[in-house]
Amino acid sequence: MWRRATRGACAAALLLALGSAGGETFRLAVPGYHFVFPRDHFDHPDFQTEWWYYTGNLRDSAGRRFGFELVFFRHAGHRGAETNHSAWRVDDLYLAHLAVTDIDRQRFYNYRRLNRAGPGIAGASFPEQRVWNGNWSARWNGELQRLEATAEDVRFELDLNPVKPPVIHGVGGVSQKAEGAGKASYYVSLPRLEASGDLVVKGQRHEVNGTAWMDHEWFTNQLAKNQAGWDWFSVQLENHTELMLFELRRKDGGIDPYSSGTYIDAQGHARHLSQSDFSLTPSGYWKSARTGANYPVRWEIHVPALGLALYAGAALDAQELAPEDRASTAYWEGAVSYSGSATGVGYLEMTGYDKPVRLE
Repeated sequence: MWRRATRGACAAALLLALGSAGGETFRLAVPGYHFVFPRDHFDHPDFQTEWWYYTGNLRDSAGRRFGFELVFFRHAGHRGAETNHSAWRVDDLYLAHLAVTDIDRQRFYNYRRLNRAGPGIAGASFPEQRVWNGNWSARWNGELQRLEATAEDVRFELDLNPVKPPVIHGVGGVSQKAEGAGKASYYVSLPRLEASGDLVVKGQRHEVNGTAWMDHEWFTNQLAKNQAGWDWFSVQLENHTELMLFELRRKDGGIDPYSSGTYIDAQGHARHLSQSDFSLTPSGYWKSARTGANYPVRWEIHVPALGLALYAGAALDAQELAPEDRASTAYWEGAVSYSGSATGVGYLEMTGYDKPVRLE
């Protein structure tokens, strides 16, 4: 869904930096697409925007808890500049976000970078089996992936092993976000990845294990002008089932009927959930001193047909990613835990609380 830096803040930052794509014609996410893996885990240059979104919850050998987020975002610019043969021309811009939540120490570290492809600085490549931005990367070796990222106070090397096959969200392969053909994305997740590796925080190394989630979306046009933002949940329960839910909020305060989700059973079978199949109710808030945004960091989640009544609570209230320039959209994305009829961990993303997400 619109995310995953966020997915919306990423897009806003890219659009501000790059501008519109002028007269370029890109494909729309409409019914009839034939998914092919592993090819579809990589780049789709015929679509204007796509992202690869990794989140996860980890523990070290002493039980200390961490959350992590690594996002790669591509936005197409002015293609076909036949007179410009420079490696530095701007065909695409690549934005990346990195965040680590030190849950037990109640610290949140986050970083961003913006690059053009240039001579190999950033990109996404099926032949190379990787997505990267500088020294932040996701590399594939068959079904296995390795994430690597280094920043000022944190770095990690994590190996990801899929426990379940890819899940295609939506109806007929299309994740519709608003009224109209093409107001949608192709949205694929790897909903449960075994994660293991090394995490360094403030110079201290931790050998960690846990679970991760990967989202990959590609599209040209998604949100409608009357939509202000969204709340997105990934849920990994201890009974080996998963849940993805997103709620699209309108500027008039209502919930858009194109909100939806997916339930994945223990065997990996996916079930589409429409907006009427679930409810999301805020039950506690945190106000950002930096932006003034008031984020609901505790929620009640009900999916009656599945017998689920969950309570989501932020592992740390202050997991807001607020760009310094303040022209870009701030958003909240962080590790959460779930209790109630089942227990588990996951991630929550909230956009449009600082100001409406503007994508067009």
